[in-house]
Amino acid sequence: MNKLYLFFICMVSAMGGLLFGYDWVVIGGAKPFYEMFFEIGSDPIMQGVAMTTALVGCLIGAMVAGGLADRYGRKPLLMLSAVLFTVSALATGWYDDFTMFNIARFIGGVGIGIASALAPMYIAEVSPAEIRGRMVSLNQMTIVLGILSAQVVNMLIGTGVEEGWGREWAWRWMFWAETVPAGLFLILSFFIPESPVYLKMKSGPLSNSPEGECRDKESGSLSLLFSAPYRNVLLLGLFIAVFQQWCGTNVIFNYAQEIFVSAGFDVDGMFINIVITGIANVLFTFVAMGTVERWGRRTLMLIGAGGLCMIYFILGTCYFMQVTGVMMVVLVVAAISCYAMTLGPITWVLLSEIFPARVRGIAMGTCTFALWVGCCTLTFSFPSMNAALGSSGSFWIYSAICLCAFIFLFRRCPETKGRELE
Repeated sequence: MNKLYLFFICMVSAMGGLLFGYDWVVIGGAKPFYEMFFEIGSDPIMQGVAMTTALVGCLIGAMVAGGLADRYGRKPLLMLSAVLFTVSALATGWYDDFTMFNIARFIGGVGIGIASALAPMYIAEVSPAEIRGRMVSLNQMTIVLGILSAQVVNMLIGTGVEEGWGREWAWRWMFWAETVPAGLFLILSFFIPESPVYLKMKSGPLSNSPEGECRDKESGSLSLLFSAPYRNVLLLGLFIAVFQQWCGTNVIFNYAQEIFVSAGFDVDGMFINIVITGIANVLFTFVAMGTVERWGRRTLMLIGAGGLCMIYFILGTCYFMQVTGVMMVVLVVAAISCYAMTLGPITWVLLSEIFPARVRGIAMGTCTFALWVGCCTLTFSFPSMNAALGSSGSFWIYSAICLCAFIFLFRRCPETKGRELE
């Protein structure tokens, strides 16, 4: 396949990642404004609902993505996710009712769940082994670019907004801005081919025989995925997926307001520091793309778990000692950078590589579902945990989780660098 064409179809597929990143993070910048509009600023339960509704949609999207992709193909599901992103972006900013606001967020979450499961799998299936890790990392690159885009949009719209009309409309425009990349993703998705692995599964030499029909019915089923030959690799995939969320880094994006205010910054300073973390996120994702084929997947996962363990311990200690100012920003940026060059992209690379074609669709859907369960529980639990334990206790807990994960990965994580996909 022509390398330029390969790059084009991988980038189009990875636009699902860009929208995933934008939709996932824009809520954090809109939070101060829609909470005031809907009058939920003093209700932590409703705050948690608003932040978690899209994540529940992610669970549904991830749950159905694998089975539908094995039945109907990867391309139609990517196109469906583009439609859902577009509808959600328009509707979220339109409604004045809190219930309808959450329904619109839920629709976008379904799009995120589908895109997050299918984009890395599709890229892995169209890429040659020697550059597969780098190509799959493109998906994480577009995710962090989406995150940075949301942070910049939030800063441009939210900084210096005055009371009244401005505060009512700021959060709406933050969501509406997503319609531009969502529409582009929908248009470009018409010009990418179906995955060759999927086409081979559906038109192989046994596909028209009784044996082939039986195999088609069995392939992609949960019963097959949970059977003895695949049980251990499924356990590994589920652990990697959940740990990517429960390592704690993503609370920095979703609850940046609380984290930076606790570190002594006002709202304008908060937006500036959020953009700084977004830039670090992008820069160190480039580092991951440059090292994934040289250092390998296992090494980078261990660096991520061990590095975050130490950074979070220091960060928690600084919160405990009431350190404020630049030092806290440095530690937060260090955590984001460590995550961006390791756990962020490499999780998706490993998940797209460790499963055989026979169960890859349903396995990616199952692991992505587990990832969003981890994200949902993490996001919903942080406000209560932070209120009960403080920022210091919260980050010490994340440090302990990273230590346990380092031990597990050291014992169980394989190296897949340079191996053929099957």
